[in-house]
Amino acid sequence: MCDEKTERDAAHYDKKHNTMDRRQFNTLLALGALGTVLPQFAVANTSLNRQQVMVNTPNGVADCLLVSPSTGKHPAVIMWPDIKGRREAFDTMGSRLAAEGYAVLVVNPFYRDVKGAALPDGIEFPAPEARAILSPMRAKLNQDAVVSDATAFFRFLDEQPNVDSTKQGAVMGYCMSGAFTMYAAAALPDRIGAIASYHGGGLATDKENSPHLTVADSDALALHAIAENDNERAPNMKPWLTEAYKQAGIAADVEVYPGTLHGWTPPDSKVYNEEQAEIAWAKTLAMFEKGLV
Repeated sequence: MCDEKTERDAAHYDKKHNTMDRRQFNTLLALGALGTVLPQFAVANTSLNRQQVMVNTPNGVADCLLVSPSTGKHPAVIMWPDIKGRREAFDTMGSRLAAEGYAVLVVNPFYRDVKGAALPDGIEFPAPEARAILSPMRAKLNQDAVVSDATAFFRFLDEQPNVDSTKQGAVMGYCMSGAFTMYAAAALPDRIGAIASYHGGGLATDKENSPHLTVADSDALALHAIAENDNERAPNMKPWLTEAYKQAGIAADVEVYPGTLHGWTPPDSKVYNEEQAEIAWAKTLAMFEKGLV
Protein backbone atom coordinates (compact mmCIF):
# COMPACT_ATOMS: atom_id res chain seq x y z
CA MET A 1 0.00 0.00 0.00
CA CYS A 2 2.29 2.71 -1.28
CA ASP A 3 0.78 6.09 -0.37
CA GLU A 4 1.59 9.22 1.63
CA LYS A 5 1.16 7.52 5.02
CA THR A 6 3.45 4.70 3.94
CA GLU A 7 6.02 7.28 2.87
CA ARG A 8 5.86 9.08 6.23
CA ASP A 9 6.30 5.79 8.08
CA ALA A 10 9.29 4.94 5.88
CA ALA A 11 10.94 8.33 6.40
CA HIS A 12 10.66 7.97 10.17
CA TYR A 13 12.01 4.40 10.08
CA ASP A 14 14.96 5.40 7.89
CA LYS A 15 16.03 8.17 10.27
CA LYS A 16 15.81 5.81 13.24
CA HIS A 17 17.51 2.77 11.72
CA ASN A 18 19.89 4.28 9.11
CA THR A 19 18.99 1.74 6.43
CA MET A 20 20.22 1.58 2.83
CA ASP A 21 18.68 2.85 -0.37
CA ARG A 22 19.01 1.41 -3.87
CA ARG A 23 22.19 3.35 -4.69
CA GLN A 24 23.97 2.35 -1.49
CA PHE A 25 23.00 -1.28 -1.99
CA ASN A 26 24.30 -1.26 -5.56
CA THR A 27 27.56 0.37 -4.45
CA LEU A 28 28.19 -2.32 -1.84
CA LEU A 29 27.39 -4.99 -4.41
CA ALA A 30 29.75 -3.48 -6.98
CA LEU A 31 32.55 -3.27 -4.41
CA GLY A 32 32.04 -6.89 -3.38
CA ALA A 33 31.26 -5.73 0.15
CA LEU A 34 27.59 -6.66 0.39
CA GLY A 35 28.37 -9.99 2.06
CA THR A 36 30.23 -8.15 4.82
CA VAL A 37 27.25 -5.97 5.67
CA LEU A 38 24.55 -8.56 4.92
CA PRO A 39 26.25 -11.97 5.10
CA GLN A 40 23.05 -13.83 4.27
CA PHE A 41 23.41 -12.56 0.70
CA ALA A 42 26.92 -13.92 0.27
CA VAL A 43 26.27 -17.06 -1.78
CA ALA A 44 29.15 -19.26 -0.70
CA ASN A 45 30.27 -22.75 -1.73
CA THR A 46 27.67 -22.88 -4.48
CA SER A 47 28.25 -22.81 -8.20
CA LEU A 48 25.42 -20.94 -9.87
CA ASN A 49 24.50 -20.52 -13.49
CA ARG A 50 23.28 -16.94 -14.05
CA GLN A 51 21.85 -15.97 -17.41
CA GLN A 52 20.22 -12.79 -18.66
CA VAL A 53 17.37 -14.19 -20.75
CA MET A 54 14.62 -12.85 -22.98
CA VAL A 55 11.25 -14.53 -22.57
CA ASN A 56 8.63 -14.36 -25.30
CA THR A 57 5.12 -13.55 -24.10
CA PRO A 58 1.91 -12.64 -25.93
CA ASN A 59 2.61 -9.01 -25.02
CA GLY A 60 6.27 -8.72 -25.95
CA VAL A 61 9.65 -9.90 -24.76
CA ALA A 62 10.46 -9.86 -21.05
CA ASP A 63 14.03 -9.36 -19.89
CA CYS A 64 14.69 -11.63 -16.91
CA LEU A 65 17.44 -13.25 -14.87
CA LEU A 66 17.48 -17.04 -14.85
CA VAL A 67 19.65 -18.40 -12.06
CA SER A 68 20.05 -21.97 -10.81
CA PRO A 69 22.67 -24.41 -9.55
CA SER A 70 25.05 -25.19 -12.38
CA THR A 71 24.22 -28.90 -12.38
CA GLY A 72 21.06 -30.93 -12.06
CA LYS A 73 17.36 -30.17 -12.50
CA HIS A 74 15.47 -28.05 -10.01
CA PRO A 75 11.94 -26.85 -9.22
CA ALA A 76 11.01 -23.61 -10.98
CA VAL A 77 10.27 -20.39 -9.12
CA ILE A 78 9.05 -17.08 -10.55
CA MET A 79 10.05 -14.01 -8.54
CA TRP A 80 8.04 -10.85 -9.23
CA PRO A 81 9.58 -7.66 -7.82
CA ASP A 82 7.79 -4.82 -6.09
CA ILE A 83 6.62 -1.63 -7.79
CA LYS A 84 10.20 -0.38 -8.19
CA GLY A 85 10.81 -3.18 -10.68
CA ARG A 86 13.58 -5.67 -11.27
CA ARG A 87 16.91 -4.49 -9.91
CA GLU A 88 20.09 -5.73 -8.26
CA ALA A 89 18.42 -6.40 -4.91
CA PHE A 90 15.97 -8.84 -6.49
CA ASP A 91 18.62 -10.46 -8.68
CA THR A 92 20.60 -10.99 -5.46
CA MET A 93 17.61 -12.50 -3.69
CA GLY A 94 17.00 -14.73 -6.70
CA SER A 95 20.58 -15.97 -6.52
CA ARG A 96 20.24 -16.66 -2.82
CA LEU A 97 17.15 -18.77 -3.48
CA ALA A 98 18.84 -20.60 -6.37
CA ALA A 99 21.65 -21.59 -4.02
CA GLU A 100 19.03 -23.50 -2.04
CA GLY A 101 18.33 -25.70 -5.07
CA TYR A 102 15.83 -23.83 -7.26
CA ALA A 103 15.72 -22.54 -10.81
CA VAL A 104 14.63 -18.93 -10.31
CA LEU A 105 13.32 -16.53 -12.92
CA VAL A 106 13.53 -12.93 -11.67
CA VAL A 107 11.26 -11.05 -14.04
CA ASN A 108 10.88 -7.50 -15.25
CA PRO A 109 7.17 -6.88 -14.65
CA PHE A 110 7.27 -3.71 -16.75
CA TYR A 111 8.74 -5.25 -19.91
CA ARG A 112 5.80 -3.92 -21.93
CA ASP A 113 7.21 -0.44 -21.46
CA VAL A 114 10.88 -0.63 -20.54
CA LYS A 115 13.84 -2.99 -20.63
CA GLY A 116 16.26 -2.93 -17.74
CA ALA A 117 15.77 -0.67 -14.74
CA ALA A 118 12.32 0.83 -14.38
CA LEU A 119 13.70 3.98 -12.74
CA PRO A 120 16.65 5.98 -14.07
CA ASP A 121 19.59 6.69 -11.80
CA GLY A 122 18.89 9.63 -9.54
CA ILE A 123 15.14 9.05 -9.33
CA GLU A 124 14.04 7.14 -6.27
CA PHE A 125 10.59 5.93 -5.31
CA PRO A 126 8.37 7.45 -3.90
CA ALA A 127 9.36 10.77 -5.47
CA PRO A 128 6.63 12.28 -7.70
CA GLU A 129 8.87 11.74 -10.75
CA ALA A 130 9.11 8.04 -9.89
CA ARG A 131 5.37 7.70 -9.46
CA ALA A 132 4.82 9.41 -12.82
CA ILE A 133 7.01 6.77 -14.47
CA LEU A 134 5.75 3.71 -12.62
CA SER A 135 2.02 4.28 -12.25
CA PRO A 136 1.08 3.99 -15.95
CA MET A 137 3.15 0.81 -16.26
CA ARG A 138 1.61 -0.65 -13.10
CA ALA A 139 -1.89 0.07 -14.43
CA LYS A 140 -1.36 -2.41 -17.27
CA LEU A 141 -0.76 -5.31 -14.89
CA ASN A 142 -4.33 -6.45 -14.35
CA GLN A 143 -5.33 -10.03 -13.59
CA ASP A 144 -5.46 -11.09 -17.25
CA ALA A 145 -2.02 -9.63 -17.96
CA VAL A 146 -0.51 -11.33 -14.91
CA VAL A 147 -1.94 -14.73 -15.81
CA SER A 148 -0.72 -14.35 -19.39
CA ASP A 149 2.76 -13.51 -18.13
CA ALA A 150 2.85 -16.35 -15.60
CA THR A 151 1.82 -18.86 -18.25
CA ALA A 152 4.57 -17.64 -20.59
CA PHE A 153 7.17 -17.64 -17.82
CA PHE A 154 6.44 -21.23 -16.82
CA ARG A 155 6.38 -22.31 -20.46
CA PHE A 156 9.86 -20.83 -20.83
CA LEU A 157 11.11 -22.41 -17.62
CA ASP A 158 9.81 -25.83 -18.55
CA GLU A 159 11.92 -25.73 -21.71
CA GLN A 160 15.14 -25.15 -19.75
CA PRO A 161 17.52 -28.07 -19.13
CA ASN A 162 18.07 -27.03 -15.51
CA VAL A 163 14.35 -27.10 -14.62
CA ASP A 164 12.59 -30.16 -13.23
CA SER A 165 9.14 -29.73 -14.76
CA THR A 166 7.90 -32.90 -13.06
CA LYS A 167 7.85 -31.00 -9.78
CA GLN A 168 5.47 -28.22 -8.85
CA GLY A 169 6.70 -24.65 -9.19
CA ALA A 170 6.27 -21.58 -7.03
CA VAL A 171 5.63 -17.87 -7.41
CA MET A 172 6.83 -15.07 -5.15
CA GLY A 173 5.49 -11.52 -5.07
CA TYR A 174 6.33 -8.32 -3.23
CA CYS A 175 4.15 -5.26 -2.62
CA MET A 176 2.10 -4.82 -5.82
CA SER A 177 2.96 -8.35 -6.98
CA GLY A 178 1.64 -10.06 -3.87
CA ALA A 179 -1.71 -10.33 -5.63
CA PHE A 180 0.03 -11.65 -8.75
CA THR A 181 0.93 -14.84 -6.90
CA MET A 182 -2.73 -15.48 -6.11
CA TYR A 183 -3.90 -14.82 -9.67
CA ALA A 184 -1.25 -17.17 -11.03
CA ALA A 185 -1.99 -19.96 -8.57
CA ALA A 186 -5.69 -19.86 -9.38
CA ALA A 187 -5.06 -19.96 -13.13
CA LEU A 188 -2.32 -22.62 -13.02
CA PRO A 189 -3.24 -25.00 -10.19
CA ASP A 190 -1.56 -27.95 -11.89
CA ARG A 191 1.76 -26.09 -12.16
CA ILE A 192 2.00 -24.03 -8.99
CA GLY A 193 2.43 -25.80 -5.66
CA ALA A 194 3.32 -22.84 -3.44
CA ILE A 195 3.00 -19.08 -3.36
CA ALA A 196 4.65 -16.49 -1.15
CA SER A 197 3.68 -12.84 -0.87
CA TYR A 198 5.43 -10.21 1.22
CA HIS A 199 3.80 -6.94 2.30
CA GLY A 200 1.23 -7.45 -0.46
CA GLY A 201 -1.45 -4.79 -0.69
CA GLY A 202 -5.14 -5.29 -1.38
CA LEU A 203 -5.05 -9.08 -1.11
CA ALA A 204 -8.49 -9.22 0.51
CA THR A 205 -11.01 -6.42 0.01
CA ASP A 206 -14.76 -5.99 -0.31
CA LYS A 207 -14.48 -5.55 -4.08
CA GLU A 208 -15.94 -8.15 -6.42
CA ASN A 209 -12.50 -8.78 -7.97
CA SER A 210 -10.60 -9.14 -4.70
CA PRO A 211 -7.63 -11.53 -5.02
CA HIS A 212 -8.76 -13.59 -2.04
CA LEU A 213 -11.81 -14.71 -4.03
CA THR A 214 -9.47 -16.69 -6.32
CA VAL A 215 -8.20 -18.93 -3.51
CA ALA A 216 -10.86 -21.57 -4.11
CA ASP A 217 -9.37 -22.20 -7.58
CA SER A 218 -5.86 -22.80 -6.24
CA ASP A 219 -4.13 -25.86 -4.84
CA ALA A 220 -1.00 -24.05 -3.70
CA LEU A 221 0.39 -23.83 -0.19
CA ALA A 222 0.53 -20.17 0.75
CA LEU A 223 2.56 -17.75 2.84
CA HIS A 224 1.39 -14.16 3.25
CA ALA A 225 3.83 -12.06 5.26
CA ILE A 226 1.93 -8.89 6.18
CA ALA A 227 3.51 -5.62 7.26
CA GLU A 228 2.35 -4.32 10.62
CA ASN A 229 1.34 -0.92 9.27
CA ASP A 230 -0.53 -2.53 6.35
CA ASN A 231 -2.47 -4.57 8.89
CA GLU A 232 -3.32 -1.44 10.86
CA ARG A 233 -4.71 0.22 7.75
CA ALA A 234 -6.53 -2.85 6.41
CA PRO A 235 -7.44 -4.93 9.49
CA ASN A 236 -9.84 -7.14 7.52
CA MET A 237 -7.19 -8.44 5.14
CA LYS A 238 -5.66 -11.04 7.46
CA PRO A 239 -8.92 -12.59 8.71
CA TRP A 240 -10.47 -12.60 5.24
CA LEU A 241 -7.40 -14.28 3.78
CA THR A 242 -7.32 -16.80 6.60
CA GLU A 243 -10.98 -17.65 6.12
CA ALA A 244 -10.61 -17.98 2.34
CA TYR A 245 -7.84 -20.57 2.75
CA LYS A 246 -9.77 -22.36 5.48
CA GLN A 247 -12.83 -22.66 3.28
CA ALA A 248 -10.67 -23.95 0.41
CA GLY A 249 -8.93 -26.50 2.65
CA ILE A 250 -5.50 -25.10 1.78
CA ALA A 251 -2.64 -24.82 4.26
CA ALA A 252 -1.69 -21.16 4.60
CA ASP A 253 0.62 -19.15 6.83
CA VAL A 254 -0.99 -15.71 7.08
CA GLU A 255 0.83 -13.61 9.64
CA VAL A 256 1.52 -10.01 10.60
CA TYR A 257 5.23 -9.48 11.26
CA PRO A 258 5.81 -7.25 14.32
CA GLY A 259 7.68 -4.00 13.84
CA THR A 260 7.54 -4.12 10.04
CA LEU A 261 6.51 -1.46 7.55
CA HIS A 262 5.29 -1.82 3.99
CA GLY A 263 8.30 -2.83 1.88
CA TRP A 264 10.27 -4.52 4.68
CA THR A 265 11.82 -7.51 2.86
CA PRO A 266 14.04 -6.28 -0.05
CA PRO A 267 17.49 -5.43 1.33
CA ASP A 268 17.66 -2.14 -0.61
CA SER A 269 14.48 -0.88 1.05
CA LYS A 270 14.64 2.01 3.48
CA VAL A 271 12.39 0.00 5.78
CA TYR A 272 14.27 -3.30 5.47
CA ASN A 273 13.75 -5.30 8.65
CA GLU A 274 16.53 -7.86 8.60
CA GLU A 275 15.33 -9.91 11.58
CA GLN A 276 11.78 -10.32 10.33
CA ALA A 277 12.85 -10.76 6.71
CA GLU A 278 15.02 -13.70 7.74
CA ILE A 279 12.11 -15.28 9.60
CA ALA A 280 9.90 -14.96 6.52
CA TRP A 281 12.70 -16.33 4.33
CA ALA A 282 13.11 -19.43 6.51
CA LYS A 283 9.36 -20.03 6.44
CA THR A 284 9.38 -19.69 2.66
CA LEU A 285 12.11 -22.28 2.25
CA ALA A 286 10.28 -24.71 4.53
CA MET A 287 7.08 -24.27 2.53
CA PHE A 288 8.85 -24.75 -0.80
CA GLU A 289 10.44 -27.95 0.46
CA LYS A 290 7.01 -29.25 1.37
CA GLY A 291 5.03 -27.98 -1.61
CA LEU A 292 7.34 -28.32 -4.62
CA VAL A 293 7.08 -32.06 -5.07
